Amino acid sequence: MAAPPTLPFVILPSSHARAHDTFSDADELASLLREQIRGEVRFDPASKALYSTDASNYRHIPIGVVIPRDEADVITTVTLCRRFNAPILTRGAGTSLAGQGCNAAVILDFSKYMNGMDEIDVENRTVKVQPGIVLDRVRDAAEKLHLTFAPDPATHSRCTIGGMIGNNSCGVHGLMGGKTVDNIATLDLLLYDGTRLTVGPTTEAELAAHIAAGGRTGEIYSTLKSLRDTYSTKVREKFPNIPRRVSGFNLDELLPENSFNVARALVGSEGTCAIILGATLQLVQSPPCRTLVGVGFPDIFLAADHVPQILEHKPIGFEGMDGLLLDAMRRKQKFAEELTLLPDGNGFLIIEFGGDTQAEANTKARALVASLKTIAPDATTRIYTSVEAKSVWRVRESALGATAFIPGVGTGWEGWEDAAVDPHQLGSYLRAIFALMNEYGYRSPMYGHFGQGCVHMRHNFDLETPEGILKFRQFMDRATDIALAHGGSLSGEHGDGQARGALLPKMFGPELMQAFRTFKSLFDPTNRLNPNKLIDAHEPHEDLRLGADYNPWHPKTHFAYTENNGSFASANLRCVGVGACRKTDAGTMCPSFMATGEELHSTRGRAHLLWELMQGEVLPDQWKNKQVKESLDLCLACKACKSECPVSVDMATYKSEFLAHHYEGESRPLSHYAFGRIDVFARLASYAPHLVNAVNHTPLISSIMKKLLHIHPKRTFPRFSKPFTPDRRLARDPQRRRDRRIPLPADAPEVFLWADTFNNYFHPAAMRAAHNVLTTAGFRVTLPTQHLCCGRPLYDFGMLDTAKDYLLKTLNALTAQLQAGTPIVVLEPSCASVFRDELTNLLPHDPRAQKLRDQTFLLSEFLVKRAPHYRPPQLNEKILVHGHCHHRATMGMQDEIALLRLTGADVELLDSGCCGMAGPFGFEKDKFAVSQTLANRVLLPAVRAKSANTILVTDGFSCAEQITQNTKAKPMHLAEVLAKSPQD
Repeated sequence: MAAPPTLPFVILPSSHARAHDTFSDADELASLLREQIRGEVRFDPASKALYSTDASNYRHIPIGVVIPRDEADVITTVTLCRRFNAPILTRGAGTSLAGQGCNAAVILDFSKYMNGMDEIDVENRTVKVQPGIVLDRVRDAAEKLHLTFAPDPATHSRCTIGGMIGNNSCGVHGLMGGKTVDNIATLDLLLYDGTRLTVGPTTEAELAAHIAAGGRTGEIYSTLKSLRDTYSTKVREKFPNIPRRVSGFNLDELLPENSFNVARALVGSEGTCAIILGATLQLVQSPPCRTLVGVGFPDIFLAADHVPQILEHKPIGFEGMDGLLLDAMRRKQKFAEELTLLPDGNGFLIIEFGGDTQAEANTKARALVASLKTIAPDATTRIYTSVEAKSVWRVRESALGATAFIPGVGTGWEGWEDAAVDPHQLGSYLRAIFALMNEYGYRSPMYGHFGQGCVHMRHNFDLETPEGILKFRQFMDRATDIALAHGGSLSGEHGDGQARGALLPKMFGPELMQAFRTFKSLFDPTNRLNPNKLIDAHEPHEDLRLGADYNPWHPKTHFAYTENNGSFASANLRCVGVGACRKTDAGTMCPSFMATGEELHSTRGRAHLLWELMQGEVLPDQWKNKQVKESLDLCLACKACKSECPVSVDMATYKSEFLAHHYEGESRPLSHYAFGRIDVFARLASYAPHLVNAVNHTPLISSIMKKLLHIHPKRTFPRFSKPFTPDRRLARDPQRRRDRRIPLPADAPEVFLWADTFNNYFHPAAMRAAHNVLTTAGFRVTLPTQHLCCGRPLYDFGMLDTAKDYLLKTLNALTAQLQAGTPIVVLEPSCASVFRDELTNLLPHDPRAQKLRDQTFLLSEFLVKRAPHYRPPQLNEKILVHGHCHHRATMGMQDEIALLRLTGADVELLDSGCCGMAGPFGFEKDKFAVSQTLANRVLLPAVRAKSANTILVTDGFSCAEQITQNTKAKPMHLAEVLAKSPQD
């Protein structure tokens, strides 16, 4: 391979070189802000660390963070910042990919409080919103009226309208309604100098009146008119006439044919010109019925070649994905079932049609499939049901995270991830950029909005060595030439920011760059709003999170982190900021963020703090840092991030690792030992459980114990029981001495039933039921002959040395079963997850650990996979299922639901997320409110609303405790349901 040509670029300072830069008046500014605003003022190290980056390659340590409650707070904040000449950056969900969401500035985060929405004006199809509102809240409200806000990026569950306006976001349905710029009616603005104005389309008469009025407003409109008159010819000549031109300022919106629309001219200005206080959105009709078609081609280039012909069929959504993207998901073991829905091929198009009726949408889809038989005879097609379509869309929406970290391949970085060309040029563009990638030794999946010529990529750039960084910069320059040769735009929806701002002169030339500079300085003459983005932008290879001087701390760890080259720092680099943990509408991740709305309590926030801790530049004290501990304290260790996070951030493991080191050489709270070693106390209590329960529930003793263990007074102690033994009831009940079950043959296969602490010492009925079910299924059931425990609670407190001892004891005790390959059935999902997850991470070099992991099954998994002949009793009832977090994250609920449906029951799996109990978490006094908030989000309302004869199923002991401590319901373990007879 020939070496790329050398271009005149030099290494520039990384983020580490500037990490210690300070704003001299920061303390005085913070003090005045705290005195004068109602919102929150955060200039502490952790807040700076949380907001130091977005979803890009860049990092800037902010001056501080302000979370305003209302417009008055924003106005006061700007006034005080102006007094100290402090720069300002407004921010929403922080998912920007080009670096426009981070700066050495005072950051205004609108997402927590300024997220309101007025009533929808159905007649005019508009709605007024505050900048911090999440897109899906707007869309959900609009859909009730068969309307929608057309732009819908993959981050729709957490991106804010303010951020979308800043970046000129688009998404899947750009064909239906265009970019954000096409859907803005008016904007309410605050300028850095304090000027307030509302802008939108402007008639010539209105323009003349504004100019005649004089003052600051007159100056703005006069200069904008001059810009239009001076540069209109150049704008028409140099602005590419393509669906996804997002780069640069929207000077085309000032042209007469576009109604001199000042609001739309400011869309995509990335917070460099004005602060948005409110926006009136234009809504469009949302087709109530939709049909999705999948088309497979031999490669992505052939798929791109057929885009223009498919566009003739007028789809409302049109996406593309290549085989590398699917390979990345398979490597990460993501969406295995969903991927089977795609047609054969190595390049895929996903085309959506809409209609007023399902028949209309189906007819359009069938017409496309019929035409493809002629224009693309080698293509394979599939028309999806509505349920299948949701699965396919999940694959597409997870593409960005799926390409960021690929096991065995490495990390993919943004940079050249958002260019757009005319759809007629798409095939040629992709071939040219692919050839350039080969020349530089880069690889990347290709996916995106093919119907509008916008393609996303994440390349394996080396951003840690001088040679790699300069190579990256050279590639960016040459990729720009290729996009421009195809009449394209450097950005198709992500914005320019720092990734592409310095490349804009190549696209627009010196005259239009001067026009852009005039536009920026008109609104922000002192250059205090998000400086050095778009105009006078820092270089794409400057201010990198990594950089040639990237040298993180690599401490010795308990866990192996084999997928991250044994490095805790590398593990925390996994988070690329896409913010899926900030969603609040579905799934489990991230429960603490759902409860608090705080970045500090999101998976992303914690990962960023831990990454910053490894740098030692913003956060001091390494493992002893109290702010990092505060962030991790509200982590429920639900493991949802390991499955729902597109890059599989494993915060439960990171929390355990941190706490293990945090308490090194220090005494722990008494509660750590009481909860962490609950198996010891449960075993002791099992000798006289009635006596222990009586003592525990004596008011005075109970109150003292709760105070000592920091347990909330509204919690009650779970009741201990005698441990399960399979023949106790036969021994005590003469009528049962003759077992009526069919005797098992001598060669009946063996299964080992794990006696976990929670079911064995608190809920032995589940053990008894499981023993019955397995025996009925034809298996010879064996049990531990000594007290064993997986040590699950120990991980919550970072007691990892003890946890290793527990695991080694277990491995020694199960030597015979491991050698024989005996299946080990575990009833408690959190215990099963220890064997399936933590075990091999703590003991990576013990071959027995691998065997135990592979031989561990939940009861449902075992019956589905190892006992296909088993048939559960016919119940024909309604069953409501709440899945334990670890069950969902580590094993999945599909086997449990399939087994329950075999009973003939009407089974509903709640999308209830985390119950909020999470072992000891929900008992702790300072976490009780969060625990209850989570329980009342979905789970408890559903439990209270169920009918009296509905069976409530949850396998997690903690989940059952949360339900029984808040309602009168009596949840059952799966084993108990399967052991029921139809007459019960």
